[in-house]
Amino acid sequence: MTVQRNGSMASRPFKVLVVGAGMGGLACAISCLRQGLEVDILERAPELSQVGAGIQIPPNACRVFQHFGLEQELRNAGAVEANRNTMRRYSDGKVLCVRLGRERMREEFNAPWYVIHRADYQSVLLNEALRLGCNLRTDAEVVSVDFSLEEPYVMLKNGEKVTGDVVVGADGLWSNIRDMILEKHSPPLETGDLAYRGTFSREQLEAFNDPRINEMIKDGNGSVWVGPHRHSVFYAVKGGTAFNLVLIRPDDLPPGSRTADGDIGEMRMTYEGWDPILTKIISCIPSVLKWKLCHHEELRTWTKGNVVLIGDASHPTLPYQAQGAAMAVEDGLVLGLLLGRLHSTQAIPDARKRASISRVLQLFESLRKQRTTIIVKGAIQNRTFFHMPDGEEQEARDRALAEVDWVKPCVWQWADIGYQKKMLGFDMVTDTHRAFEAWVEGVDGG
Repeated sequence: MTVQRNGSMASRPFKVLVVGAGMGGLACAISCLRQGLEVDILERAPELSQVGAGIQIPPNACRVFQHFGLEQELRNAGAVEANRNTMRRYSDGKVLCVRLGRERMREEFNAPWYVIHRADYQSVLLNEALRLGCNLRTDAEVVSVDFSLEEPYVMLKNGEKVTGDVVVGADGLWSNIRDMILEKHSPPLETGDLAYRGTFSREQLEAFNDPRINEMIKDGNGSVWVGPHRHSVFYAVKGGTAFNLVLIRPDDLPPGSRTADGDIGEMRMTYEGWDPILTKIISCIPSVLKWKLCHHEELRTWTKGNVVLIGDASHPTLPYQAQGAAMAVEDGLVLGLLLGRLHSTQAIPDARKRASISRVLQLFESLRKQRTTIIVKGAIQNRTFFHMPDGEEQEARDRALAEVDWVKPCVWQWADIGYQKKMLGFDMVTDTHRAFEAWVEGVDGG
């Protein structure tokens, strides 16, 4: 390590302790490492398991990967560039609206939309973090945090004290760091929905020899079926050799539970009377888990001293907009950029930079809260939009969707080009640099 200016502590790189090795934590680690900072990731699990099903990488999240130089790595890991995304009526598969295709997606939002298996997504980020020199520690559960501005530290379950300059709570929906910042137990709230998730092979679907299914599985096409109190999302993963299906329905799990083994018969019965193509696809799923869908009320603060929350720990969003992981990796990128700018700026003397970390974390919160609040509310509206019972409101929705041309405004934000541009076309890098420069101008650097 190069120590400048008489080897002062202020001039050595900040040490960032990232609690949690999910998407947001890994993106934060990469962003910090790219700025020349030191990073330890503390992951409570004994090992990083390759679990999960599909996940979407909308254009705003894709630009994070582009900034990191990892878009080709996504493709190498099996990411599929999404082509048409067709919204269908639940009962017969009637096309209600077709979302922007591959070329229009790039034109409107300056990046493609990918779909990928969650394990492959995590692996791309993990490999890059390790390549850049991250110190990953598994079986490292954090049980307490010291919020000192001088030298914050965390205590691990094994009694070890780990010190750093910044602590990042990236420990997800059921965050322990959130409880420590808020000084109370603050569990997520049940939404009233649950999800079934499953993956299956292209060969299973081709075996039906059904022209509609064959059309749906070619060339990155995806579908979403919407109906009363339920919806279903279908898209390719693993380079198009496998497909992901998510089925969302009313929750019947006991309060407090997170997951449970699902009953295949019950799952199929839940979608009786839906599009026969969907029920055929459902028949491919051999076993299933139920996942309770939860969220959290908006937090009064994301920071305390030199400790900050990111991703689902601070602003979990419902999975009706494909923005949960996207917001987490945006957070990680932005936080790393801000800490890097603080460390390298000439406007603040080295001796005062560590004392300025807490204010930069507050800047991060103010920047990100503006955006994530809009996204969280948008996902809530999409739930209503997707799950509308048959009737006059549903018929009006379908008429509005039939008129969508991706130029004129639409009352429903899923198909409103203005809302989509704000969500998917947002330039977080320029926004971050502009905000830091405005902030540092107000700081007395003398």
